[in-house]
Amino acid sequence: MPSFDVVSRTDLAEVDNALNGVEREIKQRFDLANTKCAVVRSDDTLTMTADDNMKMEQVKELLRRYLAQRKVELGALEFGEPQDAAGGSLRAVVNIKQGIDGDLGRKISKEVKSAKMKVQLSIQGNELRVSGKKRDDLQAVIAFIKDMKNKQPLQFVNFRD
Repeated sequence: MPSFDVVSRTDLAEVDNALNGVEREIKQRFDLANTKCAVVRSDDTLTMTADDNMKMEQVKELLRRYLAQRKVELGALEFGEPQDAAGGSLRAVVNIKQGIDGDLGRKISKEVKSAKMKVQLSIQGNELRVSGKKRDDLQAVIAFIKDMKNKQPLQFVNFRD
């Protein structure tokens, strides 16, 4: 029985490469050089620090630009509000979404079932498994899920015939 998995994964190696580019540009730019501006990754979170709101916006735009160049989907990032940090600087936390959360999984499952497609969906941890009798049915489900316009980037992997 053909099946595939719907996942949401962010390549953390590409995120690290983008952060290296951001760090290099922060050191070179005259308006950001010799400031407290930095972006640091630990697990699935990025911590941005800056001297003031204007510099925080500059660092955020640099981060977005370098991530886009590295083909990391910006929908996978959840930017937090800047908060006061030590020494009069600002700190903002950016969460990197990994996996499909329960709400999104239920939403996708409900939409596919309401479309009366001849497939079975099962939520397996932070992934969705879609299986059906025909390959064409699975391809129709992929097209349907892409048309749903979810904010979180989704990948379709592990296609088995």
